[in-house]
Amino acid sequence: MSADEIGRVLDALPYGLYIIGSRADEDVNGMMADWVMQASFRPRLIAVALENDARTLQNIRTSNVFSVNALPQDHGAMELAAKFAQPYFEGKVKGRTRVPAESHHKLVDIPHAVAANGCPILDAAMAWLTCEAEQFVQSGDHTLVIASVLDGRIVRDAEPLTSSYTGWSYSG
Repeated sequence: MSADEIGRVLDALPYGLYIIGSRADEDVNGMMADWVMQASFRPRLIAVALENDARTLQNIRTSNVFSVNALPQDHGAMELAAKFAQPYFEGKVKGRTRVPAESHHKLVDIPHAVAANGCPILDAAMAWLTCEAEQFVQSGDHTLVIASVLDGRIVRDAEPLTSSYTGWSYSG
């Protein structure tokens, strides 16, 4: 099987689309992630895969905490999620003509609260979790963060936003 064919298969796998909130001191950040899953029942653990050069990973390494915001499956949530797809550091995307040092503060003008662990919870979230990092596992060009779940709520019943609904793919 060719690398292109493997990529097409991985693109076909459905993924949830989540907004991962993080903080470093008073600076909060949000990013879209689709590699999130429950990793244990007892204790309750989740795993999140983040690119090694992601600002969110830097923040989690600094503060050891983050939030996971699940969005509902609707057009408004899809538009909101798209705002979080832009990397924090502009220069991270190849072919950009803008100044590489520019950063994107994606939570500006996005209604949100701050959880007890200091991480953002989006007003538009259908459900959320707050987490504390337990392990950082190097995994190729990503780091797998395994975290204990500290708190969480279902805010409203809805189908979660997925790559199948949006038509977006990431697959690394």
